[in-house]
Amino acid sequence: MQTRNWSLNWGGRTLTIEVGHFALQANASCTVRYGDTVILATAVMSKNTREGIDFFPLMVNFEEKLYAAGKIKGSRFIKREGRPSDDAILSGRLVDRSIRPLFSQELRNDVQIILTALSFDNENDSQIPALVAAATVLSLSSIPWKGPIAGARVGRVDGQWKLNPTVLERQGSDVDLVVAGTPEKLVMVEAGCKDAPDQDVLQAIQFGARELAPVLALVKQIQQEAGQTKVDPTAANALYAKLTEVEAEVEKFVATHVEDWIFDAPKKTRSERRAMVDKFSEAITTLLAAREGLEDKIKTVVLSRVKLYIEKHITARVITHGQRLDGRALTDIRDLTVEAALLPRTHGSGMFMRGDTQVLSVVTLGAPGDVQTLDTMEEEGTKRYMHHYNDTPATYGETGFMRGPGNRAIGHGALAERALEPVLPPEIDFPYAIRVVSEVLGSNGSSSMASTCGSTLALMDAGVPITKAVGGIAMGLASDESGKWKVLTDLQDIEDGPGGMDFKIAGTRDGITAMQMDTKTNGLTWDIVEQTFKQAKEARITILEAMSVVLAAPRPDLSPYAPRIVTIRINPDKIRDVIGPGGKMINKIIAETGVSIDIEDDGRVNVTSTDSGGMERAIQWIKDLTHEVTPGEQYEGTVVRLEDFGAFVQVLPGQDGLVHVSEIAWERTNRPSDALKLGDKVKVVVKEIDNLGRINLSMKQLLPKPEGYQPPERFDRPPRQGGNRGGFSRNGR
Repeated sequence: MQTRNWSLNWGGRTLTIEVGHFALQANASCTVRYGDTVILATAVMSKNTREGIDFFPLMVNFEEKLYAAGKIKGSRFIKREGRPSDDAILSGRLVDRSIRPLFSQELRNDVQIILTALSFDNENDSQIPALVAAATVLSLSSIPWKGPIAGARVGRVDGQWKLNPTVLERQGSDVDLVVAGTPEKLVMVEAGCKDAPDQDVLQAIQFGARELAPVLALVKQIQQEAGQTKVDPTAANALYAKLTEVEAEVEKFVATHVEDWIFDAPKKTRSERRAMVDKFSEAITTLLAAREGLEDKIKTVVLSRVKLYIEKHITARVITHGQRLDGRALTDIRDLTVEAALLPRTHGSGMFMRGDTQVLSVVTLGAPGDVQTLDTMEEEGTKRYMHHYNDTPATYGETGFMRGPGNRAIGHGALAERALEPVLPPEIDFPYAIRVVSEVLGSNGSSSMASTCGSTLALMDAGVPITKAVGGIAMGLASDESGKWKVLTDLQDIEDGPGGMDFKIAGTRDGITAMQMDTKTNGLTWDIVEQTFKQAKEARITILEAMSVVLAAPRPDLSPYAPRIVTIRINPDKIRDVIGPGGKMINKIIAETGVSIDIEDDGRVNVTSTDSGGMERAIQWIKDLTHEVTPGEQYEGTVVRLEDFGAFVQVLPGQDGLVHVSEIAWERTNRPSDALKLGDKVKVVVKEIDNLGRINLSMKQLLPKPEGYQPPERFDRPPRQGGNRGGFSRNGR
């Protein structure tokens, strides 16, 4: 295949798409370069279908390569990339949610999109070129897909909306938003905001969508010039034709029982809705059994889609009558239960329950050294606030294997984490490492937003001085092919059918902090988006009011079981004195006092402990190590060395000075050992700090001068040997 490329200037940088160069065995491949960030995209569809499954098997993998950023893995023992980082998983999920709605959900062939970061320039993030690459490679391929779309990032720089802000510009922006779709329709949005007003965020989405036009035109041009003919895997599939026939019969059967089985009474609980679905499943099983010669594969597929057939009628009833299955109005929130301080020994806890969705969030406060170290392609440094989301099979009333967190759990945890970050106190005021764990005890509609609410309660219960409470809600949609639609507040299980959406919005009373949307449509029109924002804000305020009844503000004091942190400031030049050679001194302080010590380059020293006594000893030790000795100060020191010309007395840890033999007593002292021995405790005063930084002490100046005192005959002080050896200087070297 001949190498070809297309370029345009977009957002002040060159976007280049190239085909025919790499990965030529894939169904389609391309590279997208934005600045010096380069993404390779491949698309492959399996030849065989996976029968008996009730979902479209799409896989989107984002491959983060450290070489792209010129890095080698920090581990001493493992240097190659291993399990995807959380950032890589989140990038893959972002692309997945953007492209998935435009596939036929009837497709049962495996489709895999692999996005490999080949180069990262530390200026242009990888998610936007990855989104463009995925849309391009699918448009080029023979895989059936109803694209193209495009994606862009929006920030606010100097009060103006900025297309694809740089990594540095994003740090100062109060809106960090990714939008995917077309200028007319929104397919996916994800955002983290610093309490930005709802209307501003809506404007940012619309701005980003408008800026997709040139990229969309370019991808369409590439598709026309180099794209393959789309295939239809079901066209020559006799089994699919038979399945269509059987499904039509089953859907007709379901339609006859809409009034007496589905809408005979409000079904408020998940168990009631499950019983209704089970009733249909049993009846359809009997119906299929009566048909002779029907393949087991078709029976399996039809029975796996029973819920889908029911959801179509639930959606239609919402559109035509505004009637929801559980009897709520379109803008109603399910019953709320809010609790705090549930667990006796944790640092903070909160429980938020909305209908059948129940989340228990727990806060743990740690020393600054407990922060997470980041070492990914795009990030390095530390992470102070961590939110982890856990669920189990019991969360859904099922059984199953207990494994580590999957991609969904990582994504939900990241969304709740992003929602709370803007309201956390500055690190300089609250230097704790903060970990929140949300245990999802029941899931039936937006457990990520329930995690956000539960985490707010837990943080306030722990006494973390967050600036505002944060709440969240998931919005749904009922829509049909004719263009009719209704927005649903507080989406739950069976309402999330074809023509639906899951639009999560979290924020305070004043603005939005996080947002995430995916849809089961070909895209949302702007009137749907605007109505969603309106209803979501009303719901958010209602939820925040319910939370405020239980806990209106952070508790004034930390839990008695949480560690205390005391921050002291020292001269940065003294940091080495606290650490000591090879860390010997700091390790000694930690071992003897039981504290944790974290030192910043600017001279901030954070001492963390649950033992007040150990804390006091450690702080005093550090103060003594770093204290600048000045003339006139008095100390009780320890004799640590005796020489013919005087005694060395340690006045502070690591700092000792010389009491010359003439300064021991008013009376003449021939040898220091005549009056002193090693280990003696003596009171001394600092006479001077000489021009070499050495401390000269006196004992006699603290003693009364004898009556009729006559100065003894003067004799010269011998020179000190070896410069500063022996602890002459104030810092003990």
